[in-house]
Amino acid sequence: MRPISDYHMHTPLCGHATGEPAEYARHAVKMGLSEIGFSDHAPLVAYFDPKVSMRLDQLPLYYRMIEKAQTEFKPQLTIKVGIEADFIPGYENKTKEILADYPYDYVIGSVHFIDDWGFDNPEERKKWEKENIDKVYRKYYELLRRSAQSGLFDIMAHVDLVKKFGHRSTESMAEEVKKTAKVFKECGVAVEINTSGLRKPVKEMYPEKSLLQIYQQAGVPLAFGSDAHDPLDVGKDFDKAYALAREVGYGEYVLFKKRKIERKIKI
Repeated sequence: MRPISDYHMHTPLCGHATGEPAEYARHAVKMGLSEIGFSDHAPLVAYFDPKVSMRLDQLPLYYRMIEKAQTEFKPQLTIKVGIEADFIPGYENKTKEILADYPYDYVIGSVHFIDDWGFDNPEERKKWEKENIDKVYRKYYELLRRSAQSGLFDIMAHVDLVKKFGHRSTESMAEEVKKTAKVFKECGVAVEINTSGLRKPVKEMYPEKSLLQIYQQAGVPLAFGSDAHDPLDVGKDFDKAYALAREVGYGEYVLFKKRKIERKIKI
C-alpha cells in the first residue's frame, strides 16, 4: 500500500530544482497518486539567495505555473497550492505578509537556519566541525517549537533535518522531541513523513521511526511528502513511508484545503 497524496515538491523557481509542474504531475499519475501539492521555497525574509528560494516578484508566476497544471490534469489529478516557508525568528510579521498573498491550501513550515547558519546547506557543511552537536540539536528543536507556536504553518517539514549529514547527538533528544510533539499537538500542526532523507547522506527517513512514534503517541496529524526537486522523485519510497506510518501506530493521514484539514484517509 502507498499514500495517495504527496504534499512536498518544488519548482525551478527555487533555484535548485528541475522540471516543470506538469512533469511532476505526470509522474504523480504514473505513481498512482490522486492528489499532489506544490510547496516551493517561499522568498527568504532575512536575505535573498537565488540558490535556495524564489524572489518575491516570482510569486505570481509560481501561482500561474501551478494553476496551469491544475487545469491540464483535471480531473485525473487534484493539485493543491502550497508553499514552504522558513521560520526565522524576528521575521514573523514579514513571513505572515508573504503568506497572505494567496489563498494557499496549506503552508509547510521548516527550519533550515540556526541563527545565520544554513546547517543543511552543503556549502556550509564544514561549520559542523566547530559546533557542539548536542547544542545544535537542542536549538533546532527549540526553533521547531517556536515555528509551530508562530501560527504561520499547517505542516512541519522534515522534523529531524538536523541529522542530514550524519551528525548525531551524543545525548538522547527524546525529551526534546516529546516537548516538540506536545507543542505540535497544542498548535494543531501536522508532521510529515519526508522520504527525501533516504536520498541524503544520512540515508534515513525524516523523521526516523522512534521519533515518529513520539509524534504518533502525542496525537499529531500525519501527512506525506517526497520533497521532490526532480519529477522522478515524486512519490518516491512512499511504500516505505506507508509501512513506517503503520508500524508506529498511525491509522490515518490528512489532506488539506484552504489551510484546514479537508479529510482523513485511513492507513
